[in-house]
Amino acid sequence: MRSTKEKLGVGIVGSGFMARFHVQSWVNVRDADITAICSTNERTAYELAELCKQLDVGEPKVYTDIREFVRDTNVEAVWVAAPNYARLEIAEAIADEVKSGKAELKGIAWEKPMARTVSEGKRILEVIESAGINHGYLENQLYAPSVVRGKELIWRRGVPIAGAPYLARCAEEHSGPHRPWFWIGEKQGGGVLNDMLCHSVAAGWFLLTPLEQRLDALTPKTVTATIACLKWSRPQYIERLKAMMGSEVDYAKSPAEDYATAEVVFEAPNGEHVIVQATTSWSFVGAGLRLTFEVLGPEYSLFINSLDTEGRVFFSREVKGPAGEDLVEKQNAEQGLMPFLADETFTYGYIAENRHMVKCFLEGTRPFSTLHEGLRITELLMACYMAAELRRTLPFPPDGLDEFVPQVAMGTWRPESIAQAAAP
Repeated sequence: MRSTKEKLGVGIVGSGFMARFHVQSWVNVRDADITAICSTNERTAYELAELCKQLDVGEPKVYTDIREFVRDTNVEAVWVAAPNYARLEIAEAIADEVKSGKAELKGIAWEKPMARTVSEGKRILEVIESAGINHGYLENQLYAPSVVRGKELIWRRGVPIAGAPYLARCAEEHSGPHRPWFWIGEKQGGGVLNDMLCHSVAAGWFLLTPLEQRLDALTPKTVTATIACLKWSRPQYIERLKAMMGSEVDYAKSPAEDYATAEVVFEAPNGEHVIVQATTSWSFVGAGLRLTFEVLGPEYSLFINSLDTEGRVFFSREVKGPAGEDLVEKQNAEQGLMPFLADETFTYGYIAENRHMVKCFLEGTRPFSTLHEGLRITELLMACYMAAELRRTLPFPPDGLDEFVPQVAMGTWRPESIAQAAAP
């Protein structure tokens, strides 16, 4: 261990899109270096390691074996950004190495969503805590500067005079994920609801939670949800998806939802009821990823839109080049008037969340968001799937939640169910 040294040695599990975002954020993260990368894809792992060197955030060693990776004495904390279907196995392996004394960790940071089911989430939490590892849940929108600052303003200026807010509306929308496994219900745990509603529910919950209090200050009471496949179940888009992602992604046979909306009623500390409305979509075609946050209170409101950027650039039809994402995540165009973000890792909250986790792990303190919050969000997501399948409002937690597996994750869901009324 490097306990006498001033910087935390961080190893990243995964070498895909999310891992790359974390590496890019590390330019602005203090007191930590990236010392190792573990991935079953050796090529992308070496590419990510090279990016670390280019950004001067570390000279990581590359591993393909999770146990060898966590035994590296330069790995003092682990950031898990691997695909959802591999998460439980990773947790069990890391916990086993720590409990056996072959590895020692100051912390583990877990990328959203925590798990594909409640039972899987509970098992992940159980093994991590059985090994005595401090843990954090990487929900970047809880740390996004505009969200944090906006919340602070309404709670410090509006709430003392007019009273607490009563409604939060949050949405995350783009045109679809980067990799095939995201689109496959069994591997991912669902569709857009599991992939992205975890963000919007958590952000709304956070905005309605009083300052200086944890999310459990608000108690979920009821859940209502709807899921649909609005775009990618159309014949021409089924074929386009196959062409983009391969024949394994066949929405004619096993579709996942590309649209989800949910309403969660919470009980606030003062006994009042407040509402989070969350919407997510893989069927949004705009300039790129759009994040929106709204809060309504008795005499105030808050509005945030990630595409209302401070900068825009215009390219005429004469400017033609390759498609890319150099302006904004999930970019859909290269011509016309386009917004751009100077630093997406700042805007989306990756810098702030990673600085927070590093500080907590070095100090041995509990992060603001832990796997306990991650598990509660997974419980809410599974309750949303259950409510959508039953087409009714459910009390939270509903019976059978621990054993529940969404139809989307089993490959039995059909988009036409959206038009069916609830059974009497």
